[in-house]
Amino acid sequence: MASPGHSDLGEVAPEIKASERRTAVAIADLEWREMEGDDCEFHYGDGTNEAQDGDFPAVERSRLQEMLSLLGLETYQLQKLSLQDSLQISSDSMKNWAPQVPKDLPWNFLRKLQALNAEARNTTMVLDVPPDARPVEKESQMEEEIIYWDTADDISADIYSFSELPTPDTPVNPLDLLCALLLSSDSFLQQEIVVKMSLCQFALPLILPDSENHYHTFLLWAMRGIVRTWWSQPPRGVGSFREDSVVLFRAPAFAFVRMEVSSNSKSQLLNAVLSPGHRQRDCFWHRDLNLGTNPREIADGLVEISWFLPSGREDLDIFPEPVAFLNLRGDIGSHWLQFKLLTEISSAVFILTDNISKKEYKLLYSMKGSATKYYFILSPYRGKRNTNLRFLNKLIPVLKMDHSHVLVKVSSTDSASFVRRIRSIVAHVARSPCRRLSLEEMANAARKLGLKVDEDCEECQRAKDRMERITRKIKDLDAYRRDELRLQGDPWRKAAQVEKELCQVQWAGDPPEKHRAELRHRLLELRMQQNGHDPAWGVQEFITGVSSPSLGEKQYFLRWMEWGLARVAQPRLRQPPETILTLRPKHCGAVDFSEALWPEPLGVEHFLREMGQFYEAESCLVEAGKLPAGQRRFAHFPGLALELLLRGLPLELIDGSTLSTPLRWVTGLLKELHIRLERRSRLVVLSALGVAGTGKSTLLNTMFGLRFATGRGCGPRGAFMQLITVAESFSQDLGCDHILVIDSGGLIGGALTAAGERFELEASLATLIMGLSNVTVVSLAETRDIPPAILHAFLRLEKTGHMPNYQFVYQNLHDVSASGPKPRERRQLLDQPSDVSRAAAQMEKQGDGIRTLADLAFCDPERQHIWHIPGLWHGVPPMAAVSLGYSEAIFELKRCLLENIRNGLSNQNKNIQQLIELVRRL
Repeated sequence: MASPGHSDLGEVAPEIKASERRTAVAIADLEWREMEGDDCEFHYGDGTNEAQDGDFPAVERSRLQEMLSLLGLETYQLQKLSLQDSLQISSDSMKNWAPQVPKDLPWNFLRKLQALNAEARNTTMVLDVPPDARPVEKESQMEEEIIYWDTADDISADIYSFSELPTPDTPVNPLDLLCALLLSSDSFLQQEIVVKMSLCQFALPLILPDSENHYHTFLLWAMRGIVRTWWSQPPRGVGSFREDSVVLFRAPAFAFVRMEVSSNSKSQLLNAVLSPGHRQRDCFWHRDLNLGTNPREIADGLVEISWFLPSGREDLDIFPEPVAFLNLRGDIGSHWLQFKLLTEISSAVFILTDNISKKEYKLLYSMKGSATKYYFILSPYRGKRNTNLRFLNKLIPVLKMDHSHVLVKVSSTDSASFVRRIRSIVAHVARSPCRRLSLEEMANAARKLGLKVDEDCEECQRAKDRMERITRKIKDLDAYRRDELRLQGDPWRKAAQVEKELCQVQWAGDPPEKHRAELRHRLLELRMQQNGHDPAWGVQEFITGVSSPSLGEKQYFLRWMEWGLARVAQPRLRQPPETILTLRPKHCGAVDFSEALWPEPLGVEHFLREMGQFYEAESCLVEAGKLPAGQRRFAHFPGLALELLLRGLPLELIDGSTLSTPLRWVTGLLKELHIRLERRSRLVVLSALGVAGTGKSTLLNTMFGLRFATGRGCGPRGAFMQLITVAESFSQDLGCDHILVIDSGGLIGGALTAAGERFELEASLATLIMGLSNVTVVSLAETRDIPPAILHAFLRLEKTGHMPNYQFVYQNLHDVSASGPKPRERRQLLDQPSDVSRAAAQMEKQGDGIRTLADLAFCDPERQHIWHIPGLWHGVPPMAAVSLGYSEAIFELKRCLLENIRNGLSNQNKNIQQLIELVRRL
């Protein structure tokens, strides 16, 4: 049952045809004309009017095209910019350069956003113009311009509609850059941009204006990838922890809009409301920021959204529950459709204005009967005081207001007191019965008004339907794994154990042939049992989904599966990250590998693992002559998985459930990769090792824009790989065509895991990953926390002479301001033998040969083999943004790694055939 004040928007609206959509737009724009009076100018939602119907749209179209051309994005209107395009490694990836011309701005924005850089929205250009060639403005002209922009935040499109477009030496408004880039990007890059903006705590685009086609888009799909956590008050504990997708949870929404001209800045006011204490958060871009006064050319009509999410701490939380804030850029008279939507989805609307004219009065009169609460924020010293009062007195009964709904803010008003008053109003409305909608319900309201919703395309909806057919049958996770994913669990665990024994026998010198034959026979029996099964219905549906001839539908399906499976598993995993650590076993000897170290969620990797086991079993029988090659049914599976790898999905290299490598499956993938890449098959392998929870996956994702699972104790336990393409123009200089990145995930245990069968497996897997690598990053949570399994891997690889270029990364997970290790501390880390290193040397029978880590790794601490990365968050989550220091340190580490690859300091680069052979040997 809907909560009081909750509008019935949860039902899925039928798809609106083009003619019906145009009718809906016309009705929304014409409603207020029915009121008395004939001197009211008629405005369309896109800023046009009857008198200008013939020429104004043409100007708008050329304005968008000129902006796209200025930014170098006009070529991406038919073939949209893809996520893979934005992630390529080029020579610019090694430079901390400032854009010089407008065409640099989109790429600079994407690169900084990938690195979670808080300055990504800065569009300042460093122009290479001789001083004597720069135009000189008169002081009076400059002063006049400053006064003009300082007194009119969010000036409407009408005022500067026919102003000069930006030129190559004129800065671009950051909101114009964002709109142009989103209009030029495909759905998956749009989603990546919005997810990264969310991590940076930037306001997010919710309604994207498109003046060229007169279609405004509600960005529901772009928001789907954002999952936020918060704590309700009080207390901060297991029961108060919440985690959900931003498109699904309901929260009261408060819209801030401008009517004609306002002396007060909406964006600054919103930032002040969202900022705890005296530290200002620039969530919404505003005029006092760099380039904030530059006129917007195409961004008027943009609606942004941001949330306040409580941390569970009363001293920090402004509101005790999640609250959404919406910001319409531009004047409501020129963007009536967006304003009408905001009145239908918001709990309250704050209207900032200096003057209420007859036209605006009639426009607001049309909102008669609305359930939304309205508040006015006026600056009467700039407006017509008596006129404002006359119109307000008429509007108060119509909009069901009282005099407390009219706020006055002038230059003498105390800003802090005014912000507290706004917060008090928001808190009062949120506590009372009011409209609470999710973004999905807001999208339904947008459809009814004729706005386009980005995920309504056929490919996306077909993929969603397939996902729902699969996940609808998942009632119990353990039962589903047992009944549907039949080749995993016990059958795969037994087969993996036999293969490990076979491998050990092979390297044991001269073992009895009888024992070897027994192992082969046992393995063959297990594989025959696996091959006797057919893929279960859910697996068949998954295979059909990833086999789609439409690349877009295939990508949509994978994203839907990730979210759908996470939703199914969410009740089981919904607990604070710190409590999940208590689920790890405290013993450190041999363990039962069927026992989960933490409740591993059901994910896409389990379906791919099942495909891999079908391929493994079939390949084993073909090798043994038990199955003719012509009768193979699953030989195409590696090719299907490769398509996913090439589109940015991490694939499993080491199975986290059995701590083993499905050799035939992995080599099959690499063979397909070799065929696909043909001449561009030179590889560098970069790996990250460390105990789970030390931030290595976040580090890789931030450094290269990858999608490794993050979140201590919640993700899959295996080691995963992703492929990064090197631009052809840079591949000769760098010495490789692709970089294969391996994340060890949760495979490596901490210092307590120093003996027993599990430790031996961890050491072997660390040796495998490092042995495959040209470059290895070892992630440390503390300066002395070097996992023993990694020490053993160094010792073993030193015997072979195969030592990757390595970097130790010390991540301070909590303190942003903590200084990094000093040179002396670096020397102590490398020179001082620890109990772990002594024990490792004894186990590897190198008691006299190994003295310190520096001796082992040939490490010179002055050559920056040890890095300090500041804390990820600046502030207290969930409202904390990524710290600028973290972003800058990650960039420097990335630059160093690429420099080492280019200068040949890593192991000799491999081609894929050599990598296949190395996998077999290791």
